[in-house]
Amino acid sequence: MIKKQWLRLGVALLPLYAAQVWAAPNPDTGPGCGLGKLAWGEYGNQKDIAPQVMQSTTNGTFGSQTFGISFGTSGCTNNGVIMSEHKTSVFAALNFENLSQDMAKGDGEHLSSLAELMNIPQENRAEFYALAQLQYQSMIQSGESTPAALLKALTSAMSSHPLLASSVK
Repeated sequence: MIKKQWLRLGVALLPLYAAQVWAAPNPDTGPGCGLGKLAWGEYGNQKDIAPQVMQSTTNGTFGSQTFGISFGTSGCTNNGVIMSEHKTSVFAALNFENLSQDMAKGDGEHLSSLAELMNIPQENRAEFYALAQLQYQSMIQSGESTPAALLKALTSAMSSHPLLASSVK
């Protein structure tokens, strides 16, 4: 009987213990950096929902957080370096339309920039451009038209190409 009472008391006090754990100090004060943080950073009680929503909305509206993180502005403290394994993905996503057009032609400034990011040696660029053009045609025929599909098709084809396989990471 006494065991049951202690068990009930323990179960009853569990939410109080959990509340203390969840209420532990958290240094995070919201959406990080960007124009939203600059504009709403002085607003009292940074952990309240209002300043966090305003910061996030402002950052989302103006895209300033992404820009700030990339270039170390708007209160963002980053060296502006994108991890090397993500450079091609970011580039393909930001330049997808122009890159697709260059791939269709088998030449162009965006395709040349992609080759540079993928560390394709200058002497192998012609083969890379031709391969990109072939992959673009097969990508369109298959209905896959996303930046990820574009890069996947290219890297897959490059991995079996005698001159370009060494560039695949």
